[in-house]
Parts: sequence; C-alpha cells; structure tokens
Amino acid sequence: MAEILAPGVFALPARVRLIFRGGTTAIAATDAALGLALPRAVCRSASVAGTDALWLGPDEWLLLTDQTIPPRLIAALRIFPHALVDISHRQAAWRVAGPHAAALLNAGCPLDLHPRAFPEGACTRTLLGKAEIVLWRTTPESFHIEIGRSFIPYVMAFLHAAARDLA
Repeated sequence: MAEILAPGVFALPARVRLIFRGGTTAIAATDAALGLALPRAVCRSASVAGTDALWLGPDEWLLLTDQTIPPRLIAALRIFPHALVDISHRQAAWRVAGPHAAALLNAGCPLDLHPRAFPEGACTRTLLGKAEIVLWRTTPESFHIEIGRSFIPYVMAFLHAAARDLA
C-alpha cells in the first residue's frame, strides 16, 4: 500500500530510472530490446510489462522499470552511439490522484491540465512552484510526478499548503 504524504498524494515504490539519449539506430535497438516503441510524439508516453518510456525531448526519454537495468538493453546498445544514465537515486516518484488532482497541481504548475490539453499519457518537464518535476498523466484523475530528492521537503510543504487552500 502506498504511503499517504498529503491528501491525494502518495509515495510510489522505488523503480529503476534511466535517461536514454540516442540517434535513430540506438532508438531502434532500444525499441527491440524493451519490446516497446519509444514514443516519438512530443510529450507522450508508452508502457509495456512494467516498463514505461516518457518522451522528454527529441532524442531523450525517461525509462522507468520495475527491474534492474535490462541486460538485453545494454547488449543491444553496445555498438551504437548513445547515452544511458542511471538516475534511480536522484529522484523520487509520487502519485497525485483524485477528482481534485489537477487543481492541486495547478496551484503551482503553469500547464493547462484539463484533459483536452493534457490527456492521459501526456508527460513533460515542468515546474511545481519553484521545483522542476516530470509530470505524467497516467489516468484521467491520476498523475505521476518525478521529483529531485533535494526538492522533496519543498514540494511536500507546497502540496500541503495547496491542499489546505483547496479544502
């Protein structure tokens, strides 16, 4: 069961987090190794069997997996120019969920989080207050946020204050 951090805010279990950057051949090798087509559309995500890929830039993805770094991925990329960096300990992940999740996040996030503007599967780097986060809409009423560990106390205080204001 997820730890409740604030109303509607839950800590997520630890996962392996990788930043992948590469050109066309490295992207194709990654697709094959993960059994998942990395999203090519701007600000979109893709998921399969415990692995998620979030588009962060034209040649950059955040890969989230429930297991260790897949050895088949390392083997597939061995011959192609690429960057694959493990950032697992740099970030924490939270779920913000419920009918007021978008309003809670919009207390400090400048994006339009209406489902027409930021639909399920959308993801991007953005700000929450003064902290940079990765925001990913996983369901109509649920968001996954990736937060740098040094910003956790600030983001926690921010969300507590925002929840009080919404109540």
